[in-house]
Amino acid sequence: MLGRKILFLLFCTLIFSKVASAEVPLTAAFIRDQQLWIKQGDQETQLTHSRYVHSPKWSYDGRFIAYIDGDEQREKKDLFIYDLEKKESYQPYIKVEANDFKWSPTRNQLAYNDRGLLNVTHMEDGRPMGFENVSLGVSGFEWFPNGKEFIVSSQSNLLPTGWGPIELYKIPADANLKIDKKNHLYTIQTNDDLFAIRTDYFKWSQDGKWVSFIGIPTASWSNDSNSLCVLSPDGKNFQEVGKMLWYKDWFKWAPSKNQLAYISGEGRFFVENKRTKIAEMPVALQQKEYTPKGYVDLDLEWFSPEKVIVARSKENLEWKEGPVPTMFTSLYLIDIKSGEQKRMTSPGEHKRDVAPQVINDYVTWVRHIGKEIIGDVWIRDGLKGKDQLWIKHVDDAPVFLKGTMGATNP
Repeated sequence: MLGRKILFLLFCTLIFSKVASAEVPLTAAFIRDQQLWIKQGDQETQLTHSRYVHSPKWSYDGRFIAYIDGDEQREKKDLFIYDLEKKESYQPYIKVEANDFKWSPTRNQLAYNDRGLLNVTHMEDGRPMGFENVSLGVSGFEWFPNGKEFIVSSQSNLLPTGWGPIELYKIPADANLKIDKKNHLYTIQTNDDLFAIRTDYFKWSQDGKWVSFIGIPTASWSNDSNSLCVLSPDGKNFQEVGKMLWYKDWFKWAPSKNQLAYISGEGRFFVENKRTKIAEMPVALQQKEYTPKGYVDLDLEWFSPEKVIVARSKENLEWKEGPVPTMFTSLYLIDIKSGEQKRMTSPGEHKRDVAPQVINDYVTWVRHIGKEIIGDVWIRDGLKGKDQLWIKHVDDAPVFLKGTMGATNP
């Protein structure tokens, strides 16, 4: 009889474990104490040791995580790949330095910018290995949605007459430095209204009919104002959407419409003039603004085609000088159709909720105490689920594997 009870309790424990692990069916890569970790459901696994890891990115199918192994000064930028199947880190070539890298949207091919030289990896025994040159003179780049080509930008040159234009090109992944394979898309002329010396953070709309990016001016100026722009894939339609800061997560496409949400406003301090706007393509002269008077929005994410989540705080117009005040943000939900807005989270006194992300209807964010850089990842199942702490002590917001938990175990 006692044996049956023990078996029954063991059975219940197993069932409960399965249910508990299924409560958060997500996989995320994250950085803790400068090391790469992964979390699947309720299981955390440390993948690197004695490194200075940052910028992890998932491969197309979730088998690989590319990352930068740097140093305390962030001067070293060695590109590594962690293979979750073989449980090891490796470099795709003997020595690879990268200031930017991106996985193909259609296969496990990695493209990286090595000081202006754009390269793509080959495949050897199922792993990205080796490289092939694509183009010289590259400042910013992104894959086209088909995974066969790149949109590439050059950096403006300083001439005796001032800063020259920025050129945008469409280049096939197999260009191999051949000039005749490069197709010119558009020339951005710098002027007083749109001053930029380079472009970055290319993002495609859901249907691939538009690509958005930021035109970035010289260093000091870029801390206060940048130009959010959009371009059609044939290069025939270019428009400046508005002015904003250079934070790459402050502009995002809607999940099913050609609507671009962004946080507008100039000035490097977060105390005022940071407002959520939504522009519909092609950009109209009038864009709808959703931030109430007296508030600032400092992060955003689409929950659905009609709902946007923002990290919001009250303005601080009293501050004029001295230490920059911390803006204690909470998450708010905006219904862009009805205009209704309501508070989603209440982090508590001297806490701030930032970096909202939506993965398979789960809402996640990072909660910080005061000015602390280290934070905790919280999660909610949908809009009405219960808030729960999911990952403790992260250096940055986690990077989620989109779709499912993934077939590969660490």
